Amino acid sequence: MAAPDDAAMLKLATGSGCMTCHHVEPGAKGPDGLPPIGPAWRDVAVKYKGQSGAEKQLTATVLAGSNPYDSHWKGKVSGLAMPPNRVAISEPDARRLVQWILSRDANRP
Repeated sequence: MAAPDDAAMLKLATGSGCMTCHHVEPGAKGPDGLPPIGPAWRDVAVKYKGQSGAEKQLTATVLAGSNPYDSHWKGKVSGLAMPPNRVAISEPDARRLVQWILSRDANRP
């Protein structure tokens, strides 16, 4: 399977509403002084690099949302939890996007 191209994945992410809360690269706090709503995808890639089951777990999180009481991004982002996105993105597209996100490790621009 060919690696998804960046432009196609960014278009999918934008069209699915992902870019409202997430960015590809870590950034500074927003103009309101708060951290970003969701983690940058490079941070996600670094955190989950080499973890067995990461793709499956993150795809499930994209589709079903996350538990606000079990946030491992607490203090790093201003959002409490990821909302469910099953109505905005299909499971195959969510999986492709997660594969692309996980490929954004520190060694890849």
